Amino acid sequence: MTDPDVQLRADLTRRALLRDASLGLGGLALGGLLGREASAQEALPALPHFAPKAKRVIYLFQNGAPSHVDLFDWKPILRQRHGEPIPDSVAGGKRFSTMLDGQSSRAMLGELPDFARHGESGATVSSFLPRTAAIADRLCFVKSMHTTQVNHAPAITYFMTGAEQAGRPTMGAWLSYGLGRMSDDVPAFVAMTSRDKEASCGQIFYDFYWGSGFLPTVHQGVKFRGTGDPVLYLKDPAGIDRGLRRRMLDDLAALNEKRAREVGDPEIRTRIAQYEMAYRMQASVPELTDLSTEPEHVLESYGPDVRRKGSFAYNCLMARRLVERGTRFVQVMHAGWDQHRNLNTQLEIQCTDTDAPSAALVEDLAQRGLLEDTLVVWGGEFGRTPFCQGILGAPNQGRDHHPYGFTVWMAGGGIKPGTTWGATDEFGFSATEDRVGVHDLQATILHLLGIDHERLTYRFQGRRYRLTDVEGEVVRGVLG
Repeated sequence: MTDPDVQLRADLTRRALLRDASLGLGGLALGGLLGREASAQEALPALPHFAPKAKRVIYLFQNGAPSHVDLFDWKPILRQRHGEPIPDSVAGGKRFSTMLDGQSSRAMLGELPDFARHGESGATVSSFLPRTAAIADRLCFVKSMHTTQVNHAPAITYFMTGAEQAGRPTMGAWLSYGLGRMSDDVPAFVAMTSRDKEASCGQIFYDFYWGSGFLPTVHQGVKFRGTGDPVLYLKDPAGIDRGLRRRMLDDLAALNEKRAREVGDPEIRTRIAQYEMAYRMQASVPELTDLSTEPEHVLESYGPDVRRKGSFAYNCLMARRLVERGTRFVQVMHAGWDQHRNLNTQLEIQCTDTDAPSAALVEDLAQRGLLEDTLVVWGGEFGRTPFCQGILGAPNQGRDHHPYGFTVWMAGGGIKPGTTWGATDEFGFSATEDRVGVHDLQATILHLLGIDHERLTYRFQGRRYRLTDVEGEVVRGVLG
């Protein structure tokens, strides 16, 4: 048997050397081109693409899905025909959650609260939401929303990222990437979560709801905690003063910058940026969370929970204070609307906890001159069925998940106030008039921020991705 080393020396002719070396040089050249492409992704075309109506967004996301037929989409036929089966021509063959498996009866369930028309716009709002009803003329109700998802996590992910599976950038991350930050003292994208005090449902807040996906991680949302300091390590360790901390960060940044130039990894510059942001937040966050400067009447308007850290009321007030200081996208997520078996009790509790803070936020922004260029969005991942889940009339009756037609509302930021867009059928089952899909809503939000949703893209794994995937039309009828 020939010795491998001897065979290698024999095979290594001048021709073989030039051939193999050229492949190596080609690989180096290709690596350089890919490195330049990765760097070029950080430099977007001039944004915004056109004059924006909104500069910032506060998304009040209601995890678990509020019941549209009990809160906004008044359908008298449900009360008139309470207890009758919903017609097969309406609900036959439709997909619902597995919690309806084995339930043969689908009796129509009349709305729990009373409805009335409010304001000059005549918007129909439930008596469970008196503060929201009082500002109806500031709002635009979109009553023809529909989605493809029937379970919570994929449905929420779809609203946040434009895709059902986790891994894509969220809306706040896209805006941070496309429009950049407005302030050096607060993050461009902040997420806050809360849940009902009764812990009535098992909704989980996954980190990918405010993640950056395949975008550089500098664009992911900064999660503000509901207990203790909103961000960990706001205080310097004992024996470290601000001057020493500053010098340490400068030296660390120099080392990281040297390494970034050598290897071209964008995540190194993410670390530099996050260290700097953390340093500035050590000064800005304590001031942000100090409510002693808030007038008492403003605190009262947000409701009795406003001083309880981690409550929806507290987070709504923090959202106003964040956008006031330059945060571009605030994602306030509140769980507790998943009322399969407790609609009789929990719906009113949930409305009481969220009604005043939501309305107060809109009014507070308006009084401070911020509503004009701040878009507020309120809504969940789908609606609830017009028919009963469980035994009709039982204390534990409820409504199942319903993706076929539901309501969200928007305010400020270029939205036409005092309007209702779209409609569902007479049962509140399917969106039938001026239908609005998830990608349509996302395209509209981006449009209000001066972004053409088809042009805000990022190249990943050989394809250019966007928030709206390959769909989405701006809903022109809701624009002011």
